[in-house]
Amino acid sequence: MTGAPAGPAGARAPRRPAGARPTPEELARVRVPDVVGPGLRVLFCGINPGLLTAETGHHFARPGNRFWPVLHRSGFTPRRFAPAEQHLLPGLGLGITNVVARPSARADELTAEEYREGGTLLTAKVARLAPRWLAVVGITAYRAAFGERRAVVGPQERTVGGARVWVLPNPSGLNAHWSVEAMAGEYGRLREAVDSAPAR
Repeated sequence: MTGAPAGPAGARAPRRPAGARPTPEELARVRVPDVVGPGLRVLFCGINPGLLTAETGHHFARPGNRFWPVLHRSGFTPRRFAPAEQHLLPGLGLGITNVVARPSARADELTAEEYREGGTLLTAKVARLAPRWLAVVGITAYRAAFGERRAVVGPQERTVGGARVWVLPNPSGLNAHWSVEAMAGEYGRLREAVDSAPAR
């Protein structure tokens, strides 16, 4: 289920003259709906929405973000989806949410308290949606949200909300430690684990 970006009380971003873009302060108040549905195989969890995602309502919308090409290269999608095609993911058993709901220009603008609260809310959300896997895209966000300071990329021993957990590299273009090829390889490891596990 998806929808247009809305404010905390469900209101859309305020109207403005044609051609005028919302300010960062206005976008920070937007809440971007999750992309979810029944029977999810994997719920991908970003750190928090960027400002372009807040403006468009499309997750991983920034052109330099590698989420969509990596999702295709790793075999999760039959072709490279555009951010505006995110509504097709639940039909493949895939969903998208975030650790922290507040949009920002950079993830380092988030506070430790926001991460901890996000981890608590995410646990409840996962318990409600019951995906088979929770895939957190960003090791720093996972460590901060769940207090797992020594966690590394890959499958985790713990579960969250009843789901198995896999931490993936952050697909942001700012993450120079991972190439697209290496990132697709790690996402592909998750896909193979998902495909090989018996359906619940």
